Amino acid sequence: MIRIVRDATGVKIDTTGKLAGRGAYLHDQRGCWEKGLKGSLAHALKTTISVEDHQYLREFMATLPEETVSAVK
Repeated sequence: MIRIVRDATGVKIDTTGKLAGRGAYLHDQRGCWEKGLKGSLAHALKTTISVEDHQYLREFMATLPEETVSAVK
């Protein structure tokens, strides 16, 4: 799970899990992020995501795998 935080300056990806601010979690899969960026993430963070923050999140999303490969078969 990856934490996204809203603070006074905007939206940030919290890799440490310790940043102050209102947070929400998304799985580390691109599909989950695509759904979240359609509106549920903004709702969870109780904010409107700016164009710049939306672009920042999309750039991070592009680095994620399409789906997680299960280690156990």
